[in-house]
Amino acid sequence: MTNTRAERVKAVRALSGRSVRQRSGLFLAEGPQCVREAVRFASVRDVYATAAAAERYGAILDDAAARGMRVQLASDEVLAAMSADAQGLVAVVAQESPTLEAVLASGPALVAVLATVRDPGNAGTVIRAADAAGADAVVLTAESVDIFNPKTVRATAGSLFHLPVVTGEQLADAVAALRAAGLAVLAADGAGEHDLDDLLDVAGRAAVAADDPAAVTDAADAVPDLARATAWVFGNEAWGLAPADRELADAVVRVPLRGQAESLNLATAATVCLYASARAQR
Repeated sequence: MTNTRAERVKAVRALSGRSVRQRSGLFLAEGPQCVREAVRFASVRDVYATAAAAERYGAILDDAAARGMRVQLASDEVLAAMSADAQGLVAVVAQESPTLEAVLASGPALVAVLATVRDPGNAGTVIRAADAAGADAVVLTAESVDIFNPKTVRATAGSLFHLPVVTGEQLADAVAALRAAGLAVLAADGAGEHDLDDLLDVAGRAAVAADDPAAVTDAADAVPDLARATAWVFGNEAWGLAPADRELADAVVRVPLRGQAESLNLATAATVCLYASARAQR
C-alpha cells in the first residue's frame, strides 16, 4: 500500500475518533508490543506493517498470518497517515465487552475498580499494573475514560488483551455486586483510617483464627484482611473519591508516605495497593 489517500487508510485513521470506534466496534493497537499481544489474545481484523517493521518483527506477522489475520505491507507514509504512534506496526482490533456478571462467575480474588478516572494514561497504566499484579479484572465506571482511546491502549502495553476490562458500570451497583460475590471492598484514599502497611502486618490472621482463635488479637480482628478476595476502588486523578463513594466501601485505606511527597499519583497508588493484596493472598 502506497496511497495515503486510500479509503482503507482513511478508515484506519478514523478509528482514533471515539464516535467511529463506537459505530464500528473496532479500535487500534499501535506499536510492536500492543500488536503482538493483540495478535496473541484478541480478535484482530488487519495488521499493517512497513517493510522495516516486517523485517524486524517478522515473528509477529507470521503469527498473525498463521491465525488467519490479514497482513498488509505499507509504505512509511501510509503507516504515518494511519497512526502517528504506529512505530511501523498497527492492528485493527474488534472490541470486546466482558460483563461484570461473567467476571464474578469466575470467582475473582483481586479486582481493580476505577471510579471517574478520566486520564487515558492513568487508566491504561492501572490496567497494566493490575495485569502485572495478577488481578482477575478491572472495572471502569460509566464516567471513566474510553478504554479504547489510543492513548489508553498504548498505556496498557498489551495488558488490555490479558484480562477482562468491564466498562460502563455505576459504582454503587458494581460495589454491591462485588460484595455479594464475597469480595471485600476497599477504597484507596489519602485520608483513609487504615494504613496499608498495618494491614500487611496482620494479613491472613483471620484464616489462622479459624484454627486457633487465640492467635489473633482484637486489633487484628478489627481491620480488613488483605488475604481475602478484594476489590480496590480508586478515584479520580484530581479529587479522588467523593465522600459518598468512600462510604460504599467496607474500609478506606491510605498508602503511607514516608518522605516529603504530598501524595502519590493514581497509577502509583493503585500499583502499591494491588501488589499489597497480591502479596497477602499468596
